[in-house]
Amino acid sequence: MGEGPRHIGTAERRDRLALRQRLAGPSRAGSPEEVAGSLVALHGTDPATVYLAVGARLADAAKTVGDTERALYEDGTLVRMHGMRHTVFVFPTELTAVVHASTGRTVAARERATLLRNMAEAGAPDAAWLTEVEESALAALARRGQATAAELARDEPRLKEQFVYAAGKSYEGVHTVSTRLLKVLGVEGKVVRGRPLGSWTSGQFRWAPAPEHPALDPAEAQAELLRRWLAACGPATEEDLKWWTGWRVTEVRRALAAIGAETVSLGEGTGYVVAGDAGPVAGPPEPWAALLPALDPTAMGRRQRDWYLAPELRPMLFDRSGNVGPTVWWNGRVIGGWAQRADGEIVWRVPAGEGIGRDAESAIAAEAERLASWVGTTRVTPRFRTPLERELSA
Repeated sequence: MGEGPRHIGTAERRDRLALRQRLAGPSRAGSPEEVAGSLVALHGTDPATVYLAVGARLADAAKTVGDTERALYEDGTLVRMHGMRHTVFVFPTELTAVVHASTGRTVAARERATLLRNMAEAGAPDAAWLTEVEESALAALARRGQATAAELARDEPRLKEQFVYAAGKSYEGVHTVSTRLLKVLGVEGKVVRGRPLGSWTSGQFRWAPAPEHPALDPAEAQAELLRRWLAACGPATEEDLKWWTGWRVTEVRRALAAIGAETVSLGEGTGYVVAGDAGPVAGPPEPWAALLPALDPTAMGRRQRDWYLAPELRPMLFDRSGNVGPTVWWNGRVIGGWAQRADGEIVWRVPAGEGIGRDAESAIAAEAERLASWVGTTRVTPRFRTPLERELSA
């Protein structure tokens, strides 16, 4: 009988995470582009998350804000757009075609159909009218380069049209065409989030034309996206992959077969790595600590998390919708949380029972000082607040 799949234990998985996700000191990156490439996608729903996630992984954290703004808004090497699970992420720009073809098209068709149905139910103008408005708005955006929804509505007044959504129901509301249409255009890969109106923490933003990219075969794009993610974040279970991508299980299995993924044994069952990646990683890194932000992809990137996050910590570190708050890491596992107080102080806590020593305390304190040094006078409050973050920031 032949040997079964190689077993990758918890310690090795934590070493892979430290090295490949740029968390251990020597593996830290030189630029935001390197960070995004190593993680494939940075959560972009909360604008501050992008910067905090980059800053935690840069060798020179003082460059975080300037270099990230350069990459996003000057060089265009990173782009903030809709991706997996209808969520906003920041991706390397060369991945935009892959993301759109692999995950965006199905969601986009559903979003446009829903908008047209909602408008029809409200007696609003029809699909032909919406197409005219869309073409006019995209032309205006191309002329301006970047624009807010209000600026586009000055160029195309029909964007100000309103219609009643879910009339007669408890959640009835009035929607503006601009809000709904721009969201659809974002999912369709026609527009992306541009420079914010305020600081790097601002949730108000301009829209910009999406980078031009070729149309790809959806199955080929899914294989490429999964290959990149497994190379950066593997091993992973089928459940992890299904959750992260938002695909059907049949699509996940097809993509795994297409890239010739290798099976490995994990504590929770069968896992997958890219071909040739089943062997041991090069030596464990030096002891390391990290303060990662709410929605950080390292904490959020998998469905099964017990190998780095103790179940008893979840109630204090996650909100009711499953969004993770700011986390404190030590040698590949989550051991607590952190927050910023109104006076700017970075505070952290490791709940009783986690049992850390002086080396860990010193390393975590150094990371808190490092974070405070580049955040400066900016105040960062997560969009999705969690019990421990609220308590610490009070």
